[in-house]
Formats: sequence, structure tokens, C-alpha cells
Amino acid sequence: MITITWKLKLWASNNMTEVKDLSQIIASKGQNPLVISAINKQSSADAELERQLRELQFKQELKKSWILFIVRDVVIFSAIIFFIFAVSGYSLFMNIYR
Repeated sequence: MITITWKLKLWASNNMTEVKDLSQIIASKGQNPLVISAINKQSSADAELERQLRELQFKQELKKSWILFIVRDVVIFSAIIFFIFAVSGYSLFMNIYR
């Protein structure tokens, strides 16, 4: 959890800048002082759901990379090889029967 610190600039009578921590001023006011906790209070159910979400995202990225591999490396490579054989076969056929 990110703690935000606000700085409040107060001008002194001699025009010098005095910087005070606004969060400390707010926390110390009143009978019940404000306690700011930086500890992440995440329940175990939330942690489990977050773990499952990360796992699902990893599986989706893996599927995406495999699909891209198949399309790019298998299909396109096979199409290029077929095109080269077709052009060379047509060229050979035309040279033989001239």
C-alpha cells in the first residue's frame, strides 16, 4: 500500500519557507489519533483469486505464443516452400517444352 505524504508550505514572518509534514499534523489531531497502516491487509480469499488470475493470464499468454508460433513458423514457412516449388516446377516445365 502506498503511503502518500503531503507537504504543506507555511510562510514564516521572515519570508522563509518552512516545510511541515501534513500527514503528521492530521494524524495527531483529536482524541482518537489517525493511524495509517502500510501493511497490506489482503484476505486469503483475495490472495487465492489473485494467484488464479495470474495463472490464467500466464496460460493465455502461453496459448497466444503457441498460436503465433504455429501461424508464423509452420503455415507461412510451408506456404513459402510450396510457392518456391510451384515457381521452379513451372519454370522447369516451360524450359523443357520450348
